[in-house]
Amino acid sequence: MATQLKNAPLDFTWPEEGHTRVPYWVYSSPEIYKREMEVIFGGSAYSFIGFECEIPNPGDFRQTKVGDKPVIFTRDEDGQVRVFANRCAHRGVQFCYETHGKGRTEFICPYHQWTYNLKGDLTAIPFRRGLKKQGGMPKDFDMKSHHLQQMKVQTYNGTIFASFDHGMPSLEEYLGPKMLHWVNRVFNGRPLKVLGYERQRLNANWKLMFENIKDPYHASLMHVFLVSFSLFRADNPSKVQLDGTGLHGVQISQRGEQKQDEGTEDIRQNIAHLKLANPNMLQPEKEFPGEATVVMQTIWPNLIIQQQSNTLAMRQIQCVSPEEFELHWTYFGYADESEEMTMKRLRQANLMGPAGFVSADDSEVMEATQFGVSKYPNEKAVVEMGGRDFEDTDHMVTESMIRGFYSGYRKIMGL
Repeated sequence: MATQLKNAPLDFTWPEEGHTRVPYWVYSSPEIYKREMEVIFGGSAYSFIGFECEIPNPGDFRQTKVGDKPVIFTRDEDGQVRVFANRCAHRGVQFCYETHGKGRTEFICPYHQWTYNLKGDLTAIPFRRGLKKQGGMPKDFDMKSHHLQQMKVQTYNGTIFASFDHGMPSLEEYLGPKMLHWVNRVFNGRPLKVLGYERQRLNANWKLMFENIKDPYHASLMHVFLVSFSLFRADNPSKVQLDGTGLHGVQISQRGEQKQDEGTEDIRQNIAHLKLANPNMLQPEKEFPGEATVVMQTIWPNLIIQQQSNTLAMRQIQCVSPEEFELHWTYFGYADESEEMTMKRLRQANLMGPAGFVSADDSEVMEATQFGVSKYPNEKAVVEMGGRDFEDTDHMVTESMIRGFYSGYRKIMGL
């Protein structure tokens, strides 16, 4: 029997078919969204924050979000990475407005000038002792008890993850050996360098982004560029892997031949004669072990690690509202690589991003999905391609990862 969401209307019950159905109210309900921000992003999960190379020196900082919660990541005087809620301990004011900066020695709230050091400790309060023996804080006011809210931080081979739950296990345990294998493929200890940023705001629920990357079924049916140049399509050697929770997953594919035959009849977007005026876009260089040329890994709850040929990117999901989210792209390479390789990565980055040859399709269809589901909250999606369970496969004609995602999601949300 479906479990009802605590403290929510009684009609929030999951369909009896389980994870082969997704109720449309999950994409637009303010009550569901509020609970997601509390128990997912504010709960027991590691969210991707950024790269260590983005804050190389003490006092360097950047602003980001965990779900819809604004946070700051910085490096203190001892070189330790810190992640704080961007919220003054006094009256809750957002104390930092800048998106990034360097050389800070402290953070000062603009409202009442409460001051914090790079460790998040409260170091000064104007008129703490009052003025002319009038006012001031109580004598037993403890400065040490009013620091910035800190998150538990885990750094791993140049990446930064953090959680509001300080009882979380290590990041390695959180990911598990199967998912860690694919993380290590890209983050193998080589120093990283950021090549650029892009961001976009989509009129869609944040989960639709995860669904899109966990859905290899659509790739051969919608993306003309991927299909026609056989970068990622159903007849390529491919596989899908999930962790035990179903929340993390990875799509792996090997580039095939540009062709049209009986095996590609259902792939209507295949234009076998399509050519590029400049073929450099499609001349990648092998750099990782194995034969995979595309690896798309989803890390619960806010990260997609993208390796498409030589273009590498972190796609970070930042929530705005039940029907709106931002996708922040951070393109990167390695500090010791050649200028030629960096140029390859930047050139191939045109496949992705808000206006990418491939990703522009996804943006449009996610917004179209939101438009459809939000008008029919009592209906439900069918997720049965490839079966009714969720398991690893050696093909991409499946919705296994979406079923796994919602199996894990329901347990965390109590649905």
